[in-house]
Amino acid sequence: MNEQIKRIEKMEGILNDATNCVEELNKLLPSIKLLLDYYGSREWFEDVDADSSGLLPKDLKRGVLSEDGIYNFISDLEELKKDLTNIN
Repeated sequence: MNEQIKRIEKMEGILNDATNCVEELNKLLPSIKLLLDYYGSREWFEDVDADSSGLLPKDLKRGVLSEDGIYNFISDLEELKKDLTNIN
């Protein structure tokens, strides 16, 4: 009986964590779409050029201007999508 309770509690925790994760991801989807539209756009190239010209503040976080950063993010999204498709 103890093992059964532990199993149910474990599965309940997984369900709660997964539900929270899906809810957060759903909230982020519009922002992710905005980011993907930005990458490679005219504005993105203008921002990259401004950065290369030293026109942006030195303390500005600029990972979004790194091709590798967004490319890796897109690759991770594709891998997640594939993994989610293969569930079950």
